Amino acid sequence: MTTDIRPLDGVRVLELGNYVAAPTAGRILGDFGAEVIKVERPKTGDELRNWRLYGGDTSMLYRTINRNKKSITLDLRTEAGRRIVLDLIRQCDVLLENFRPGILEKWGLGPEVLSEANPKLVITRISAYGQTGPLAQRPGFAAVAEAVGGLRELVGDPDRPPVRVGVSIGDSIAGIYAAFGTVMALFQRERVEQVPLAQRVIDVALNESILSVMESLVPDYLAYGIERQRVGGRMEGIAPSNAYPCSDGFSIIIGGNGDAIFQRYMQVIDRPDLAADPELQDNWGRWTNRERLDAAIGEWTIQRTRAEALKILEEAAIPCGPIYTAADLVADEQLKARNMIQSFPVEVGEPEPKSVGFTGIVPVIGGASLPIRSVGPDLGEHTREVLAGLLGLGDAEIDALHQDGA
Repeated sequence: MTTDIRPLDGVRVLELGNYVAAPTAGRILGDFGAEVIKVERPKTGDELRNWRLYGGDTSMLYRTINRNKKSITLDLRTEAGRRIVLDLIRQCDVLLENFRPGILEKWGLGPEVLSEANPKLVITRISAYGQTGPLAQRPGFAAVAEAVGGLRELVGDPDRPPVRVGVSIGDSIAGIYAAFGTVMALFQRERVEQVPLAQRVIDVALNESILSVMESLVPDYLAYGIERQRVGGRMEGIAPSNAYPCSDGFSIIIGGNGDAIFQRYMQVIDRPDLAADPELQDNWGRWTNRERLDAAIGEWTIQRTRAEALKILEEAAIPCGPIYTAADLVADEQLKARNMIQSFPVEVGEPEPKSVGFTGIVPVIGGASLPIRSVGPDLGEHTREVLAGLLGLGDAEIDALHQDGA
């Protein structure tokens, strides 16, 4: 497949987002060809530039989430900065933002004003609790959203307080929903001559994004009175599926919870008695007896190295795998085969740029990840290019805006 054509070629996005959620949506749109113009504060830029900054002046987190974008600096608190945003909006398809509800309206950049400037504009908004409702004005980061969305209560071991997963999963899920909502609106725009403003405003809430991936948590409670509990490395109601220790200090993940798989699984670990046990013939019975099953499986894995156990299980078509670290991911042949680790020279605070691998573009089109066009830009790297190219401003006009602080 040629990589010269991407699904979103020709779409232009103005991103007013900071941190992770809106920039993740912008990254996804940019990955598939959209021209994403990221607006950052003069001098400081997106705070993500300094998160997990171990060297240089821009973090790999920023470089990752803001790849395939252009960076311009504008102060939206100034009249001149807001005027330029409106001028840019007239030449964009999408506005993407994650300010607290009411901030854009306060600046005179609410949906009605934006739509007047561009009647076909898709406006995608991400906030803690959405644009409406009694909590709309309350601030909140993903850590809070993951708690009030129902996820945090289920993460960790039952005898310890809830813990958080090791990435900003709430922001990332919201960003995926925002990108999907944006593409839906763009698709609808191609089929309907004039889409009403209300249908062009995509309202993504962090807490609702988490709630939407909580499977049957709510209906199980309402139907059966069941309140799910933390179960550590297991999954409620599914067994046997867990992490099991090996003789060399590693642990492996084994999912043997399908009925047919379970029969093969028990033969592999030399426990035909468990395969034949009437209590273990369906998933509910296996979940009820999960402690007994996990003990038997653990007795088998602890006598073998990780490599030995995985080889035996894979040969029997039992779903299993190692628990990867970053070093494992970089060396993985499957990821390499699909172009999922792509290297770029990046400034990391050393005398020379360093070749750094970045994770590829998902989903795959044409058998392998599309190539990343660029990693996250330097602050304001494209300001002059965008203002001159899209708005026709001359050098003197752009210099004056710099001098005025806009």
